Amino acid sequence: MKKTIIVVDDQSDLRLSAKFILENYGYNVIEADSPLQALEVIDEQPVDLMLLDMNFQYDTTSGKEGLDMLKTLKEKNYHFPVIVMTAWSTVEIAVEAIKLGAKDFIEKPWKNQRLVRIIEQQFQLGSVQLENKRLKAQRPTNDVFMLGESDAMQLILTQAKKLAVTDTPILITGENGTGKSMLAKFIHQHSARSNESYVTVNMGAIPETLFESELFGHTKGAFTDAKKDRMGRFEAAEGGSLFLDEIGTIPLNLQPKLLRVLESGEFEPVGSSKTLQAKVRLIAASNIDFQQAIALGDFRQDLYYRINTIVLDIPPLRRRKEDILPLAQHFLVEKSQKYNKSDLFLSEQAQKALNHYDWPGNIRELSHVIERAVLLSDSNEIEITGLTDQLLDSTHKSNGEIPFMTLDEAEQQLIRQALQKSQGKVIEAGELLGLGKNAIYRRLEKYQIDPKC
Repeated sequence: MKKTIIVVDDQSDLRLSAKFILENYGYNVIEADSPLQALEVIDEQPVDLMLLDMNFQYDTTSGKEGLDMLKTLKEKNYHFPVIVMTAWSTVEIAVEAIKLGAKDFIEKPWKNQRLVRIIEQQFQLGSVQLENKRLKAQRPTNDVFMLGESDAMQLILTQAKKLAVTDTPILITGENGTGKSMLAKFIHQHSARSNESYVTVNMGAIPETLFESELFGHTKGAFTDAKKDRMGRFEAAEGGSLFLDEIGTIPLNLQPKLLRVLESGEFEPVGSSKTLQAKVRLIAASNIDFQQAIALGDFRQDLYYRINTIVLDIPPLRRRKEDILPLAQHFLVEKSQKYNKSDLFLSEQAQKALNHYDWPGNIRELSHVIERAVLLSDSNEIEITGLTDQLLDSTHKSNGEIPFMTLDEAEQQLIRQALQKSQGKVIEAGELLGLGKNAIYRRLEKYQIDPKC
């Protein structure tokens, strides 16, 4: 479809010139001799772009009418791009117009190629922004917690949403891999600060010598390697959320420095005497037993009280079996898109194995298991043999019986186990199974099994 451009100018010869040029490039052009007439037109029919002169009846230099028009367009929530037309002597007015929402400006008298190029750039930019929105909408949701069907996760979700709208410090606890960092981001995304910065810090990965620099920043020359000023994480998170992961790993001698900024909101970059304010929403996470750490003298009790106003404890995956298959399906879609595979699904036996396993690595382990299964899949159906040996062993031990499966599935599983025991030596694996050289190689070819995997 042709793009529609409205040219707003009180000079008929200029409008005619623009109309002639733009129609020659395939655009549909509408004319308006004043901002008032332009508003009447765009109320009646959609336009894709506006060329707007800045001066009409009021005077020829102030640009007041054009600026007022931009304010009106903003108030009425019109979203098409506006390019203002101005003379060289009034470039300052064009700059003011940009501040009010104009996308670009062109000087009069213009060069035809420049006019067309500026318009094409706006349409190209609009197309890119639209495509980005479309792709973003197609991405698998980052809110993995929305998939939780168990009562435990529904309670966590309800609490997280209620707390998100406050600025209360939150401590997230739970085993490794339960999704503490995902819950922290979920809280930020549902807070009033969602459009501001979300900064994460792995506290366990910061060397003691760089602790203050990493969190509070430093000035040039503050120490040997300080080649330039550096912003710290607290300053980077100003107005937004700061997520301190693995907070329980902070060495005891560094804890007072963190406690000070959490209590007063004040800090100084290394090498500076200027005190800065940290207006951030704090979210912390850890898998340690804080009461035990406090009793052993490894964690300050006053710091613990500062971070634990609200505690959200994420239960391990083994205690919320209802969530395993929804999460597995989520990761199956995600990993299938990542590796350009389609129409993959889990067999009934594979689903049973996933449900029975205890998942010591929790959500992180489940994600890795599904990713491996997707990578190794030779068909659309992911069989039980495509899962890790830990899951298979767990299934075998569940009731002392071999799980029901087809003969082909059983044969593939035995071959893979034999290859593992023989460290990939095909003939030795065949001997373990009572098969000769030719027989084992025929089966490897039949099932497309790589001895090295």
